[in-house]
Amino acid sequence: MAKFAIMKEAPLAERLRPQTLSDYIGQEHLVGDGSIIRRMIDTGNVSSFILWGPPGVGKTTLARIIANTIDAPFYTLSAVHSGVKDVRDVIEKCRRDVQSMFTRGRPVLFIDEIHRFNKSQQDSLLGAVESGIITLIGATTENPSFEVIRPLLSRAQVYTLKPLEAPELTRLMERALSSDERLKSRQVDVRQTTALFRFAGGDGRKLLNILDLLDRSTPEGETIVIDDATVTNRLQENPAAYDRNGEMHYDIISAFIKSIRGSDPDAAIYWLARMVDGGEDPEFIARRLVILACEDIGLANPNAMLLANATFDILRKIGWPEGRIPLAECVIYLATSPKSNSAYMAINNALALVKETGNQPVPLHLRNAPTSLMKEMGYGHDYKYAHDYKDNFVKQSFMPETLGHHQFWTPADNPQEARMAQLQSTRWGRQDPEQSGDSN
Repeated sequence: MAKFAIMKEAPLAERLRPQTLSDYIGQEHLVGDGSIIRRMIDTGNVSSFILWGPPGVGKTTLARIIANTIDAPFYTLSAVHSGVKDVRDVIEKCRRDVQSMFTRGRPVLFIDEIHRFNKSQQDSLLGAVESGIITLIGATTENPSFEVIRPLLSRAQVYTLKPLEAPELTRLMERALSSDERLKSRQVDVRQTTALFRFAGGDGRKLLNILDLLDRSTPEGETIVIDDATVTNRLQENPAAYDRNGEMHYDIISAFIKSIRGSDPDAAIYWLARMVDGGEDPEFIARRLVILACEDIGLANPNAMLLANATFDILRKIGWPEGRIPLAECVIYLATSPKSNSAYMAINNALALVKETGNQPVPLHLRNAPTSLMKEMGYGHDYKYAHDYKDNFVKQSFMPETLGHHQFWTPADNPQEARMAQLQSTRWGRQDPEQSGDSN
């Protein structure tokens, strides 16, 4: 079979895979003019990094473009299929490339789904990254702070990729219709794109898969019609076309989280059932419940975090399908719990002040004084040990002197936080912590 015929039979997403940054759609915050990755490519000095984002937004494609642009050997591993031996074998090939006079750029090692590597597999990468034998580019759909070991995170920046938005999906669709040889030979009538974009869900690969389905399910000689009714009907007949068993169902997980946040246990259980039936990773669901318990329930019911964490642990112990039962129990408990995001807002408020004011010095009385010199310099002087006072409390200032007192935590309207706020009022002698000044 001729090469052109083979390419026509390949999936549209593969036929349309960009080869250069000029063809790459989306992620302007990373690859647009003056952006961080664009600057690295332009200078040819690419550091190791991890791309974090949902499926179908161009992680693998971007890694290949970078390697091609800087003229570097490109190696790829899938964390699903590769072990420590595979990693070591590739690193040895990269070592030989570095020593070769014919290699211009430092080898790029792309690891897809790097979050699936265990600790020993990730450890095996550290030396090569540290010594500069490889430029590591990892791709993950999971939060790297949960799944990637800290030593590796310290050696690789994390860049977040975003789902493609309607203008970007429109550009991708128009490029497919105007540049793909197979589609150019067909009559295409684009009438509506609402359903097309909704089913794509920000996933460029999914959008192209749907266009591929519309093409192949429309007889030769007939016009390919793209409208809401046609797209919906074709996808209902071919559920696999929109990746029913994909790694993440962002639309469903969004509805799931919002149902729990909105205290609707029935809707939350429904969306849980949709994910279970669709083959979603159970640990992904459990992980999102832990996050939700901290972010949306928080101090209104601190036991929620403990239960969510226990559910995650139980799920790992008993496996599937029995794991659906503790998941359901946790979902109902979280949905019916009182809600508070006061802790979430407090840390965000504090981070905003830290970014605004920088590294303020720790007051001398709060510093540790392990040496005589530090004691002579006043470290720890006038610090009041709370346990030496009635009720284990004494007024003193704990903030940097230049900042005074700032209120980061605003108690939410629930019994638990009302008790906490009352205790703070009793201790500090004020109703509103923001009005305290610098008590000492």
